[in-house]
Amino acid sequence: QVQLVESGGGLVQPGGSLSLSCTASGSIFRINAMGWYRQAPGKQRELVAVIANDGSTAYASSVKGRFTISRDTPKNAVHLQMNSLKAEGTAVYACGLEDDKDSRPIYWGQGTQVTVSS
Repeated sequence: QVQLVESGGGLVQPGGSLSLSCTASGSIFRINAMGWYRQAPGKQRELVAVIANDGSTAYASSVKGRFTISRDTPKNAVHLQMNSLKAEGTAVYACGLEDDKDSRPIYWGQGTQVTVSS
């Protein structure tokens, strides 16, 4: 019913930059929050950044100061600008959306691969 499509992943050298985008479509009541998560091989999924319906943001300490999350509300889209990328940033990055309806359902995109390597 709700679909999220991510784009922007790829190969980048350490210190480089990459921008990810996620667009949601379908029967959304109201977006409560959207965020980016990542999972490296053999690792648990972790929250990278989240933006709430009031525009407030939060970041993982490991990316603070280097990553910026933003949203385009009319387009139901969220973006993640990643600067000064490190090898530790190599992971599958997925977009998540929390609907503001009573049940607060969460929807996920399939993810996009980011590889940081020289």
